Amino acid sequence: MTFRPSPLNAALLFAITAPAMAAPTGDAATDAAMQAKELDTVEVHGARVQKASSPKYTEALVDTPQTITVVTSEVMAQQNLLGLRDVLSTLPGITFGAGEGGGGYGDSINLRGFTASSDITTDGVRDSAQYTRTDNFNLESIELINGANSAMSGAGSVGGNINLVSKVAREGDFSTFTVGAGTDKYGRVTADTNHDLENGIAVRLNAMVHQNDVPGRDHESFQRWGFAPSIVFGLGSDTRVTLSYLHQSDDNLPQYGVPYALNPFNDGALPGVDRESYFGYRNVSEQQIDIDMLTGIFEHDFSDQVSVRSLARLQKVDQLSNVTALQGTWCLDNGTNPYTGAVCSPAGIWNPNSGPRGFVRDTSNFMAISQTDLTARFSTGAIEHALVAGVAFSKEDFDLDTGSVFNNSNGTSVTVFPLVDINNPYNVWTGPLNYYATSRTKGSLNNQAVYLFDTIRFTPQFSLNLGARYERNEGDTVTWTASTVAATRGQYLTAPSPSASNSDNLFSYRAGLVYKPAENGSIYLAYANSKTPSKASVNGSCTLNSTTGGNNCSVAPETAVNVELGTKWDLFGTRLALTAAVFRNERKNYRVADPDPLNLTGEQSLDGKARVDGIALGAAGNITREWSLFANYTYLDSEVLHGVSSFCAANPGAANCGNTALFPDPLKGNPLTNTPKHSMSLWSTYQLNDWSFGYGATYQGGFYTQNSSLLGDLNPYKTEAYWVHRAMVGYRVNDSLGLQLNLNNLFDEEYYTRIRNNVTLTNGVITTGNGWATPGEGRSAVLTATLKF
Repeated sequence: MTFRPSPLNAALLFAITAPAMAAPTGDAATDAAMQAKELDTVEVHGARVQKASSPKYTEALVDTPQTITVVTSEVMAQQNLLGLRDVLSTLPGITFGAGEGGGGYGDSINLRGFTASSDITTDGVRDSAQYTRTDNFNLESIELINGANSAMSGAGSVGGNINLVSKVAREGDFSTFTVGAGTDKYGRVTADTNHDLENGIAVRLNAMVHQNDVPGRDHESFQRWGFAPSIVFGLGSDTRVTLSYLHQSDDNLPQYGVPYALNPFNDGALPGVDRESYFGYRNVSEQQIDIDMLTGIFEHDFSDQVSVRSLARLQKVDQLSNVTALQGTWCLDNGTNPYTGAVCSPAGIWNPNSGPRGFVRDTSNFMAISQTDLTARFSTGAIEHALVAGVAFSKEDFDLDTGSVFNNSNGTSVTVFPLVDINNPYNVWTGPLNYYATSRTKGSLNNQAVYLFDTIRFTPQFSLNLGARYERNEGDTVTWTASTVAATRGQYLTAPSPSASNSDNLFSYRAGLVYKPAENGSIYLAYANSKTPSKASVNGSCTLNSTTGGNNCSVAPETAVNVELGTKWDLFGTRLALTAAVFRNERKNYRVADPDPLNLTGEQSLDGKARVDGIALGAAGNITREWSLFANYTYLDSEVLHGVSSFCAANPGAANCGNTALFPDPLKGNPLTNTPKHSMSLWSTYQLNDWSFGYGATYQGGFYTQNSSLLGDLNPYKTEAYWVHRAMVGYRVNDSLGLQLNLNNLFDEEYYTRIRNNVTLTNGVITTGNGWATPGEGRSAVLTATLKF
């Protein structure tokens, strides 16, 4: 794999050196004016965010009846958190899946017990493509909005949604340049410069070049570059127009991790496996991502009380991935299969001759979206209103080509792969390499929505927050299968599968009562629902063939509700925010297989039910001007209330029910998978004259990867809890230059994320299994020089 150079590399390096040579100007008045605009070179006390970025939120965070955690760019920079997964891994209540599936290789997020992979928004509008969001160079902040949230962000959002807030041109002149170097071939250059032309026009450019190997791993690596220009017209006037563009290109060697098994015969990574080892073929595997996003925002203030904001966006995400999953047959050094406990040979060997090898996914996501919000503040008698009315339209298209590269030139598949030593895997492919397609999938999703929110203030102490959304969601999926006959290998069959389509009218709502015992505090009770249609994402499955999983396309929308009782307080002149909440997220129904003989269409049923009760605590801001704190804790008590169709529960042992008379519902009463009971994070900094010191810790409690009672005692299937510690030391050389040293995973903790663990039973006996997990990053160090003026 090679890194594709760009002229941007040289431009950025020049941009870093030129400003240093230009300052100071020598003019005392000019220098004084420049210093008045300077930002701290080591950001340890950036201003705390007071309000969510979306215009749908009219009130300050302290008066918003919902748990919202905001990670600012300053907090990310202090910890040297670069990718979305890096940031979210420091927030409690979030875990990550193996990051692969029909939609492509990328971020797979679990929030408060429920999937949130399609619940990502950028600047308040949908960003549903499944890819790895590797860099935050163009982000002002990341907002984690917890709880059922369809009314705000659209279909889905059972556990909440994640909103990425982009940097755009604004008032004032400032420039920030960074150069970073560190262990594991870490190298990074960024530029962020904003110029106010003082005629109502401002321009801004963000740019980045980055590379690094993954700490603690032998071969995985990341290389990328990106730039994001923006311009705003009408600054300081009633009418403003902002245009922005983002491009980012990635060339990565993807991480599939190491073999991992949780069952009666093994507890974690396989014995003898080094966490640094690369399984698969490092000279073949790849992940290439290209992101292009063009955004226009029109804003107009009719008066101090009435304004309109309209956003339009075109976005395209292309991703090509070639991966080799860790499937096949494993035999430990002691001559036993770690998944079944059976005697095997040869010992210490992985036989990869089953499962996908050199599996290629070539995906393309295109989105056109428009969202308009009208905000009005007015009174009806003594009652004050802050009303937001809006409409949104979106069109998404998804293309997926799958295939394999391990084929002979005549079109036949390679059927015999070399055996691999578990303790020292040989990971270079020397056989034939010819791509042939196996299938093609096309998906579309169209959504039209209208919504209304109103914050009704009866007195200075009492307000009612109401919101509702009505939307039409329509999507379809079509697939083609390629021929496997050697003479026509890779040629798509002319007839596609029958188009599987879904259309639903969805109504979601929320209500929150807020009581303010003091100006700086609130107590609230909120209730909200979410609606998830069968075609919730453009890359989601939508099938009509009952022989391959049943009809999952014509099922009515799933429903979830969230109830939350909480309190928020701003202390020390709003420098520090404290939050606490107890909540219940409950899926009233979700789709499960229904083998009822009377179900002639094979349609799934909405008989599944699950619940998560929890506590969320948070602190963000400054205790003193020198001492900052960002801390969160989440407790999640999850339970499956009903895990099979009503038919299977009433007819244990029936054909295709997959249960026994002893366990009519083998999931009932068990915790949800990928849902830790306890998780917490802490980041704190202290500034002492020109020095600054930071310390952080993240705790992830253990969770279950499978939760069927048919597997027996659940304890062997729970992951290990872990702590990860990090530290920062910063030094301000002068008013323009600062140095920052970051140490991640201080104690080189061995831990695993993105865990996949599958065990299959036949007549109560484990017969097959597979699994893998991504080792957490090992100890690393990065030194960054920051120049600001």
